[in-house]
Amino acid sequence: MREPVRILVQKEELTLEGIKQFFISIELEEWKLETLCDLYDTLSIAQAVIFCNTRRKVDWLTESMHQRDFTVSAMHGDMDQREREVIMRQFRTGSSRVLITTDLLARGIDVQQVSCVINYDLPTNRENYIHRIGRGGRFGRKGIAINFVTEADKRALKDIEDFYHTTITEMPNDVANLI
Repeated sequence: MREPVRILVQKEELTLEGIKQFFISIELEEWKLETLCDLYDTLSIAQAVIFCNTRRKVDWLTESMHQRDFTVSAMHGDMDQREREVIMRQFRTGSSRVLITTDLLARGIDVQQVSCVINYDLPTNRENYIHRIGRGGRFGRKGIAINFVTEADKRALKDIEDFYHTTITEMPNDVANLI
């Protein structure tokens, strides 16, 4: 190329605009489920995506929520393609409002109504954080990201903040007013 032009874009900063990021400190891993149920009761969300790090945790959390009479769907890589397509269709049309998934859904999927992303587990790879929370607040819409953080996760949360030059604040009690 003769006289190439180099264009530098700060993608991470652009992608974080419009997404309010919070964390909830949770002392023990076992208390995350109760916290999620409390949150579910508190927030009226059009649609939400909940991310877990493993397929087994997705199945466990889905079953635990069903036992408590919460309506949720689940999707991960162990499901066949046809089953995943049905679940995504239900989620896109709004007949399913909460989707529990692995990083399988972190990239490239856009569902207009998703206003809330919950990281039940912080991603093991900090680059996935931006893709996860980017499911909410797409194309200029507002969104909220809530991160469940145990003592063991605090260093990873700090790493994410440093990497993306952002601040993730503790979730306020009146979070429902921010959505």
